[in-house]
Amino acid sequence: MPTPTKGPRLGGGPAHERHMLANLAAALFTHKSIKTTEMRAKRLRPVAERLITFAKKGDLHNRRRALGIIGDKTVIHELFTVIAPQVENRDGGYTRITKLGYRKGDNASMVQMELVLEPVTPKKKAPKAAAKAEPKAAAEEPAVEEAPAEEVVADEVATEETAEEK
Repeated sequence: MPTPTKGPRLGGGPAHERHMLANLAAALFTHKSIKTTEMRAKRLRPVAERLITFAKKGDLHNRRRALGIIGDKTVIHELFTVIAPQVENRDGGYTRITKLGYRKGDNASMVQMELVLEPVTPKKKAPKAAAKAEPKAAAEEPAVEEAPAEEVVADEVATEETAEEK
């Protein structure tokens, strides 16, 4: 059987990788932040974000899908009751990866992976007609600002001429 090419292998077979990612996700949801290698964090991010999306939907089917991946009812309960309400207004990007440096033993790149639980501030969406009018108004404003600047330069020249005449 050929080796799958969907990202780096994390040691062992596919089943071992699946279980390792499930354990990392459970630790992330339990502790809200974990310290791991960069490759593991990059492979964990889509798994964790998909599980949070299941939790945001919150119905029985998605709870059973998440339970099929993680398998620990206490972690699933915390995911659905504590974490999902905190990220309900966020459209994505539920995790943050921060580089920490290199591990002393094998020089592996270490990262801190944490859940982004801060409340999100909604951006104001401008109407499309107003958005098109704004660049035209912005283009006119510098022309208006340039005219007084030229007058000031002309006033300075006139002042210098009168000072030279005296």
